[in-house]
Amino acid sequence: MASDKVSAEYGSLVFNDSVMQERLPKPTYKELSRVITRGDQLDFDIANEVAHAMKEWALEKGATHFTHWFQPLTGITSEKHDSFITPKKDGSTLMTFSGKELVQGEPDASSFPSGGLRATFEARGYTAWDPTSPAFIKDEVLCIPTAFISYTGEALDKKTPLLRSTVALDKQAKRVLELFGKHVTSVVTTIGPEQEYFLIKEEDYAARPDLILSGRTLFGCEPAKGQELEEHYFGSIRPTVNEFMKELDDELWKLGVPAKTKHNEVAPCQHELAPIFEGASMAIDHNLVTMEKMKLIASHHGLTCLEHEKPFDYVNGSGKHDNWSLSADGKNLLDPSDTPEENLQFLVFLTCVIAAVDKHQDLMRVSVASAGNDHRLGANEAPPAIVSIFLGDDLNAVVEALINGTEYASHSRTKMDLGVPMLADVMQDTTDRNRTSPFAFTGNKFEFRMCGSQQNLSDANMVLNTAVAEMLDEFATTMGPVYEADFVKNALAWIKDTLTAHQRIIFNGNGYSDEWPVEAEKRGLLNMKTTPDALPCLVKKENIELFEKYAVCSEAEMNARYVSKAEQYAKLLNIEAGVMVYMTRHLYLPALFDYSGDIATTVATKADLGIEAKSEKALVAQLTDGIDAISEAVAELEEKNEEAKAIADPKKIDDEYRDSVIPAMDKLRAAVDEMEKICGHDYWPVPSYNKMLFYV
Repeated sequence: MASDKVSAEYGSLVFNDSVMQERLPKPTYKELSRVITRGDQLDFDIANEVAHAMKEWALEKGATHFTHWFQPLTGITSEKHDSFITPKKDGSTLMTFSGKELVQGEPDASSFPSGGLRATFEARGYTAWDPTSPAFIKDEVLCIPTAFISYTGEALDKKTPLLRSTVALDKQAKRVLELFGKHVTSVVTTIGPEQEYFLIKEEDYAARPDLILSGRTLFGCEPAKGQELEEHYFGSIRPTVNEFMKELDDELWKLGVPAKTKHNEVAPCQHELAPIFEGASMAIDHNLVTMEKMKLIASHHGLTCLEHEKPFDYVNGSGKHDNWSLSADGKNLLDPSDTPEENLQFLVFLTCVIAAVDKHQDLMRVSVASAGNDHRLGANEAPPAIVSIFLGDDLNAVVEALINGTEYASHSRTKMDLGVPMLADVMQDTTDRNRTSPFAFTGNKFEFRMCGSQQNLSDANMVLNTAVAEMLDEFATTMGPVYEADFVKNALAWIKDTLTAHQRIIFNGNGYSDEWPVEAEKRGLLNMKTTPDALPCLVKKENIELFEKYAVCSEAEMNARYVSKAEQYAKLLNIEAGVMVYMTRHLYLPALFDYSGDIATTVATKADLGIEAKSEKALVAQLTDGIDAISEAVAELEEKNEEAKAIADPKKIDDEYRDSVIPAMDKLRAAVDEMEKICGHDYWPVPSYNKMLFYV
């Protein structure tokens, strides 16, 4: 039976808790469990025992190598494979793996982004085992999730600040819970990343240099049909795509990735995979594995997986919704219960989240900033660049009652009679959903919808964790002296004052309306439309102080992240500009020369026969004008890109790409796309949107 197969194979390639219980001595298992759940220091003798058991298990699974699997500032994953072999003098070999090799590695750090933390010649870096995320086997290699730091101890990765932020949040949340008489072992953030992606035919991908080199189509006129009929969303899944999804599920389940939901998304060729919630570090590791497996498995079915935020214009882009919540020893702290207005603990945590998002809306925005996401935000079901919170009717009424000191009128759930006896009555929720909200409460969690599909969620969760930790700290510190003297009264007063101060961030309306940016400006909310607008927020004095206060990032590490992100933005735009120039000169102009030349020959031939060829003459003139416009635009783009590349300052080069290069890219695209509309199909050198987005 299929269920038996899934049960037998699920997590079979993961050194998970059940495997550790089976293979580790009981004292060792207990000690390691304390390290994982309580954050205790790992004893080196314990590490040796774990390493031996991990090696034996990996060898039985067919692994021959191990790697410290880490996440440099590129946002993707990196790995260096070392075999288990240790040669002996007699010519034979042993298969060994020590505690030292488990706990610490030493990859060359010189070629990874460092944002200026390290000079190129200073090559040494270290990886450190993250025991909160279990080791797994991928392609006969034992992968050990790790943090990545420099020789001098600065974080060179995405994971280290994330783990530090979870420590800060755990500490402050425990302080708050103690005020409610609760003493918990740990408070963790749980997330469920919904991954959107496109699948197109491999042959179409191979024929598009822009997709290969930049991940998105830099040219392409609007297709005759897009997503306006809305038949793709939740529609019947193509057989080829379904086979891909089946294999993806099988491979992810073996790796312990709790892939739960799969369906067609709104845009043609767009799909989504959603997992069950997990602890943040493990969930992000699993999401990165998922993205890797998607690309690999797509090739098994003659497909290519596109994870860029906006691979095609005119249709929806792809996001990665970050469903975020807090859990104390397995209990959700953002569960409002049936009577949220009476649930003081929930109201405290809700208030802290609202205040954190409002106070640090700049950091929330910059945590999802990228060249790819700039194309997505603000349209086609992606939220706008203005950070706001959607609470829904029920919770919004609770908040307003607390602020105004009025009685709360509950929006109780009602049954809806569908008028068909054989259909059960449907229970209506207390609130609707808002697909335009950047940060929406969805029942017992918040959904951060601004995150881009190819982004590493560590940045967004690091910011959110730290910002909420600050507000929890403020509450615990304020309430400390009044803990015994009418705590409830003072807690409610703090909630009222805090919600009043941060009410501006709550918006339950249409984020796409023309009125919202005007209203947001009146409220004092930020509207940072592009990555260059947002990136300087990383190095604002108050933001550096926030991360230093909670030991998440030092000033040097924040500066490094700013420089790294700024460099990445400029480099990506430089690549895109270069690809556009290449495609124009080597593909589009030659095709248009050939087509216009053949039409001109037809005109001449008809003229010899005494035929006027009025339509053909007009087409040749239109093509000639288009060729001239393209030639002018490509020369302008080359010039603008060279000028931008010559700038050294990170902010100035990003601003130049935003203000000069991108408009030149848009101008060239418009000129080429206009010619695609009239050029003969057999002449056009690359697959069109009509072909790529619609296939059997």
